[in-house]
Amino acid sequence: MYFYDRLDAGRRLAERLAHLRGTDVVVLGLPRGGVPVAAQVAEALDALLDVCVVRKLGAPFQPELAMGAIGEGGVRVINDEVVGLERVSEQELAEVEERERAELARRARAYRGDRPRLDIRGRTVIVVDDGIATGATAKAACRIARAQGAERVILAVPVAPPDRIVPLQEDADELVCLETPHDFFGVGQFYVDFSQTSDAEVMECLARAAERSGAAGSTLSSSASSDSGPYDREVEIRAGSVRLEGRLTVPAGAAGIVVFAHGSGSSRHSPRNRLVAEELNRAGLATLLFDLLTREEEGDRANVFDTVLLARRLTDTTKWLRERPEVRGLPVGYFGASTGAAAALWAAAEPGARICAVVSRGGRPDLAGPRLSAVTSPTLLIVGGADPQVLDLNRQAQARMRCESRLAVVPGATHLFEEEGTLERAAELAKDWFLSHLASVPGAAAG
Repeated sequence: MYFYDRLDAGRRLAERLAHLRGTDVVVLGLPRGGVPVAAQVAEALDALLDVCVVRKLGAPFQPELAMGAIGEGGVRVINDEVVGLERVSEQELAEVEERERAELARRARAYRGDRPRLDIRGRTVIVVDDGIATGATAKAACRIARAQGAERVILAVPVAPPDRIVPLQEDADELVCLETPHDFFGVGQFYVDFSQTSDAEVMECLARAAERSGAAGSTLSSSASSDSGPYDREVEIRAGSVRLEGRLTVPAGAAGIVVFAHGSGSSRHSPRNRLVAEELNRAGLATLLFDLLTREEEGDRANVFDTVLLARRLTDTTKWLRERPEVRGLPVGYFGASTGAAAALWAAAEPGARICAVVSRGGRPDLAGPRLSAVTSPTLLIVGGADPQVLDLNRQAQARMRCESRLAVVPGATHLFEEEGTLERAAELAKDWFLSHLASVPGAAAG
C-alpha cells in the first residue's frame, strides 16, 4: 500500500507541486474520486478548484473496461484497440456515448450548482485524479483543459502503471506521478481506504474551496468588461433605421455571448429558444434573444424568408451588442433555428464578422447557399433523426462548407424537437459546442 486514503494521496501530491504555490494556477479534479485528492492540492497551493467532468465509455458487456471517454466541450477519446478486441459496433458505441453524455450533463449541473465553470484561459491547469488505470479519462480531461484555453496543462496523479504514462505525454505538458508500480491490477490496490466517493462529498469539496477562495458564484472572465454580469433585462436594439426588441442576459463572469436568430413565425419569446438560452446561461454564457423584424415588418411574409434582410439585422445587432458595457470584449457566437440558421451563417460569412461559433438547430443552412463556402466560424448542425428532408439539406450544405463543421443527429426528433428529451439533447449539444469554441478564445478576440 502506498496511500492511506485520498486525502493522504492529495497531501503528498501537493508536496511534489509546492513550487507552483503563488502562481496563477487552477486545479481540476476528476469526479468523483479525483476531487478529494484535488481539493488537498488546491488548498496547499492556495489555488482555485473546479471539476473536470469526464465519463468513461464502458464496453457493453464489460462496463468496467474503458473503450474511451467523453468530456465537457464535446471532447471524445476512443480506444480503438479495446473497441476492436471487444467487437463493439458503431451503434453500440453510439448508444453508450448517448447514455453517458446525459449523465455527464447531470453531474456537471449537480456538482457546480449555481457556480459558473472557472475561466482557465491563459492559466496553468493541474488535472488531478486518484490514479490512472487505462488513461482514457485522464487523456480526455487534458484535452478539455486545452480546449478551454489553458496555457499549460499538468497531469498529476498519485499512482499509475508505467506503460500508461508515456502515451499521456501527448496531451499534457508535464506529468507528475508519485508511484508507477509494475504489479498493477487496479488503482484501489494501492490505498488502504478506497471507499467510493459520493456526489455529496464532491459538492462539499467544491463548496468549501469556493468559500476559501472567496470565489463562490463568481469567476470573472479575463476578457470581459468589469461591468460584466449579472444582468437580465429587456433591451431596445438599434439596427440600421429600425429599433428591435430583445432580452439580454449576462451571468456573472460570462465566458462569451450567444446571439439567437429565430426561425419563421417565431420571436424572441420562442419557448424552444428560451430553453436553449437558459441552458447556456447556467453554463456561464450570456445570451441575446431578439426580434429580427418589427411588428409591422412581420405582417409581410416575404420578410420572414428574406435571408439577406435577416442577416443584415443580425450583423447590425452584433455591432450594437459589442458596444454594450455588460458584454464588451466577450467572444460572440450565433444560434440559429429554422430559417434563422441561414441568416446566422450568412452574417457569420461577412468580412470582419469575427463570429467564434455557429449552431444551427433544425436549420435551413441551404438558404445561405452562396455564402456557405465563405463561412469560417466552427459550425454545428443539429438535426432531428425523424426530419429526413431537412437532414438531407443539412448534409448537402455541410458538403459545401470549408470551415470546421459537425452534423449531430438527435434520434427520434422531428423538425421542432417536440419529442420528450430531444430539445434538451439539442440544448446540451449547443452548450458543449459554444463552451468549446467561445470559452477557449484567448484574450478579447471578439472585442
